[in-house]
Amino acid sequence: MMRLPNLTSRNALIAAHDALATAAALLGSFYLRFEGNIADRLPLLLNILPYFIVFSVLVCYFFHLTTTKWRFISLPDALNILRTATVLALTLLVLDYIFVAPNVQGAFFFGKVTIILFWFLEVSFLAASRFAYRYFRYTRVRRHARAEDAAPTLLVGRAADAEILLRGIESGAVKRIWPVGLLSPSPADRGQLIRNIPVLGGIDDLEDVIADFSKRNKQIARVVMTPSAFDPEARPESVLMRSRRLGLIVSRLPTLESGDLPRLTSVAVEDLLLRPSEKIDYARLEALVKDKAVIVTGGGGSIGSEICARVVTFGAARLLVIENSEPALYAITEALTASGASASIEGRVADIRDRDRILRLMNEFRPDIVFHAAALKHVPILERDWSEGVKTNIFGTVNVADAALASGAGSMVMISTDKAIEPVSMLGLTKRFAEMYCQALDHDLAAMPDGRPSMRLISVRFGNVLASNGSVVPKFKAQIEAGGPVTVTHPDMVRYFMTIREACDLVITAAAHALSPQRPDVSVYVLNMGQPVKIVELAERMIRLSGLQPGHDIDIVFTGMRPGERLNEILFAHEEPPLQIGVAGIMAAKPNEPPMQSMRKWIAALQQAIVRDDRSTIKAVLKDAVPEFGSNAA
Repeated sequence: MMRLPNLTSRNALIAAHDALATAAALLGSFYLRFEGNIADRLPLLLNILPYFIVFSVLVCYFFHLTTTKWRFISLPDALNILRTATVLALTLLVLDYIFVAPNVQGAFFFGKVTIILFWFLEVSFLAASRFAYRYFRYTRVRRHARAEDAAPTLLVGRAADAEILLRGIESGAVKRIWPVGLLSPSPADRGQLIRNIPVLGGIDDLEDVIADFSKRNKQIARVVMTPSAFDPEARPESVLMRSRRLGLIVSRLPTLESGDLPRLTSVAVEDLLLRPSEKIDYARLEALVKDKAVIVTGGGGSIGSEICARVVTFGAARLLVIENSEPALYAITEALTASGASASIEGRVADIRDRDRILRLMNEFRPDIVFHAAALKHVPILERDWSEGVKTNIFGTVNVADAALASGAGSMVMISTDKAIEPVSMLGLTKRFAEMYCQALDHDLAAMPDGRPSMRLISVRFGNVLASNGSVVPKFKAQIEAGGPVTVTHPDMVRYFMTIREACDLVITAAAHALSPQRPDVSVYVLNMGQPVKIVELAERMIRLSGLQPGHDIDIVFTGMRPGERLNEILFAHEEPPLQIGVAGIMAAKPNEPPMQSMRKWIAALQQAIVRDDRSTIKAVLKDAVPEFGSNAA
């Protein structure tokens, strides 16, 4: 059942306007059709008119004319005006041919010409005031934009992207810039006007356009790069470097596919380092999360905080953030609250090693979905403090999985790593063991004889995430800002990279696939990381994008590989060939799946060894559980 919105006095004024417009259109059509000789028809017309006006108000409301803000009138609203006029004209036709002519008048009262005239007048009267008001607001916003010290700005990108930004300026959502032209990589855009802004040339014309405006004493102060400006053919690095060389402020308009508001942000180096992102089915993610209760462990970390933001965006009803860092918990809960989220957001300080605390929190909250992002992840640190990795990454995951099951959750999604594939580090080893526990529990639940839908436990592997805590990109930025040198462990070091946003959206997509009705026989998912990036080349590009030259202004120093590192990450082990699941950006793996009985035996042995601080026994147990450990050690 459709819930009626709360109508305001503004809506009443719009309804009154539309009623007067309809009355004027009907009387005007009669006057024009009969050239002013309507005295003999006027009594019947005045009898019909009140009922027709009431009906017209209902039609206008049905087609959303009463509830649409005139400030944002656009093509869909114009189509609604056409639909309204058509329905009312057809109503007059039915009234005339079926009721009035046979029963009252004895002949056609309105006639086809009058009804056609009414249609045109109704469209004109309903549209004129609306578009006049829209034009008034449009010109006022433009005047204010120019008067408020708006910086003359050159847009870079295709016309479709630029049009979104121009609408944002016209509506007041984007302030303090005044577009004077557009440079487009598409030849089809050249010589066109986009909302009255000319397309002045292609990307290569940047310096010429800036110089031309300078000769006319119209200094361009900013360049705004739209999403299409980051396509490889647009050469975004060249645009950024040339703009900075000219002393221009460079901003970007983020993609709006996922519901972001139009706003300008600074151009980050990460924006220029990536392959094109996978196309995400946001409707599928919303269907998974909407109105659900969600728990995110490690919700204050890089991945966890982004998952929190995404599930809130996709309509989660309740969110519980579990985090053992008080400052991180405060930061993410404040950020989510400030975003105006409609979800009920709670934060709890807790350590996933504390089994009783995790069981109690989840049982009280009763989640539908648990995203398990809490982990220790820094490779060299875990090589030194190996027992802490076992406590958090293994026992912590066991606690979260068991608590999710006990609380009646529908699914648990563990954030894993590509380092779990044929692991050579304690990080990879502990994460692979955690994957195996989730696999074993998922397998046992699928085999339950009662046939009821059971909880799903899946793991999602991916590589390095740009701008995350511990990522090499922020480290390189800081080193460049400090004057160098930039430190790289090995000249042949290669890694996969993706953005936090894309990684988290694909994690939720994997969960949606796992929870499909047919329950796919997959519990380990692998994100498509694209092409690997050579770390030394990444460092060189970042130095150049900062306006400096590698080896001249900033040195690159090789420090040697750290414990637990390998030169090349891999996405699939030799014993787990990839499986295509029909979802863009995601594949599945079929690694070995030990039975739960073996898992519990290894866990018991690990617990005893941790109490004794017996490193050799821990490594022996893990080696027994993950025989491929160390097989590809660098």
